[in-house]
Amino acid sequence: MGRHHARVYSELDETELVAVADVDADRAEAMARRYRVRTYTDYRAMLARERLDLVSVAVPTHLHREVTLDVVQAGVHLLVEKPIAATVEDGRAIVDAAARRGVKLTVGHVERFNPAVIELKRRLERGELGRVFVIHARRMGPFPDWVRDVGVVVDLATHDLDIMRWLLGQPVERVHAEIARHIHASHEDLISGLLRFADGAVGVLEVNWLTPTKVRELSVTGEQGMFLVNYLTQELYFYENSRADANWETLAILTGVGEGNMVRLSIERREPLQAELAAFVEAIRADAEPLVTGADGLAALVLAQNLVEAGQSGTFVCPPADLESN
Repeated sequence: MGRHHARVYSELDETELVAVADVDADRAEAMARRYRVRTYTDYRAMLARERLDLVSVAVPTHLHREVTLDVVQAGVHLLVEKPIAATVEDGRAIVDAAARRGVKLTVGHVERFNPAVIELKRRLERGELGRVFVIHARRMGPFPDWVRDVGVVVDLATHDLDIMRWLLGQPVERVHAEIARHIHASHEDLISGLLRFADGAVGVLEVNWLTPTKVRELSVTGEQGMFLVNYLTQELYFYENSRADANWETLAILTGVGEGNMVRLSIERREPLQAELAAFVEAIRADAEPLVTGADGLAALVLAQNLVEAGQSGTFVCPPADLESN
């Protein structure tokens, strides 16, 4: 991800890419040639020698705490790629350190900046779906050779856990999961998970590194029908429930579910990473809270760990009561 961050920073009008740090000297040299910037094989040297306003931390997850705390100590605003850390303890240390130092912290939950998801959020807030019954995420694909330090739940499912929390705006009361390890050397590579939200909505997760094609979909089913998002193509569809009572403002009464019209909604496409970095830059310039906070990243990680625990124990797990205030 680091090379993509470098590219976007070099393209944004509001930023100037001044330096890149990479332990791979050849890769660092390639970045120096491409962007005509200073490069370092030791990020600490970069922090000491450069005058930086913002840093993206895109390193293996188990290094997030060490690298991020050094950036915070240097007093530099930062984006840390998701997941915020490998453990909840490390994630909480990062959030607390940033708050004490007074630097802005955001976590790379880039799906929040997908135009189709943003439009879905807008329509849900307008009540176009009515009461939400089920939110179902499918995130599947081949095993990524570079991910060795965490399993598929922490690495991938955190995307969907964050999106579910953001779209529904409801706390999670309990979770249950089945997990399995088939090809990963030490961590789970498949999860089928269930979440129960406080308003009664049910979240369903299907995430794995075992599918030979990339699938990134989210559906939200409610009284008026179903929205379907394809993250990869940035498409949003609405499938109408033709039998939904249109006058359910005070008491929603359904006469059943019927197949109605399907509409492909118009979406203006944009690279989510570009939108994410531009939004964080604007938050720094305006001294505003980032759209995705450190607490958001920590909450997604807590839920991910709860799902792993539920899968290992075979029981329901209830997230901590103070999850939403972390």
